[in-house]
Amino acid sequence: MPEQSKVHVGKVVNAAKGFGWAADGFTALNQLVEAARECIHIHEVESTKRARLEAYEATEVARIKAAEAVLKGYFSQVFAERRRIHDEMFARLDKALDEGNGEALQTVVRGIVDIAKSSPLADIGDLSQVRAALDDPDQVWVL
Repeated sequence: MPEQSKVHVGKVVNAAKGFGWAADGFTALNQLVEAARECIHIHEVESTKRARLEAYEATEVARIKAAEAVLKGYFSQVFAERRRIHDEMFARLDKALDEGNGEALQTVVRGIVDIAKSSPLADIGDLSQVRAALDDPDQVWVL
């Protein structure tokens, strides 16, 4: 038995109406292309911002490390000087005790107490000046 032909029933689309759909498709394609261009542009702008932030971060980390090295050097020097002063003061204290010299003993003890009251950080001065130096990109740090 031969297959029967199917009859299709429908409406013929006017050619002008069909062209309207094509124009809508073309408009949609243009919108898609424009959105892709905008996305690429935004990606480039944000990548540039990210690169600037990474460069700023690297610069600030380098400045912090340089300041850290200076501060470590300062503390090493200050505490070495303080150690020598303490050693000398306690040697004088021992000598005053051995000699029984009360006046020298009193002077040496007063000196030891005065040194103990002072802080190496107090010798740095105003810490806002230190902060200003850290913020100054032209600051030269001597190690």
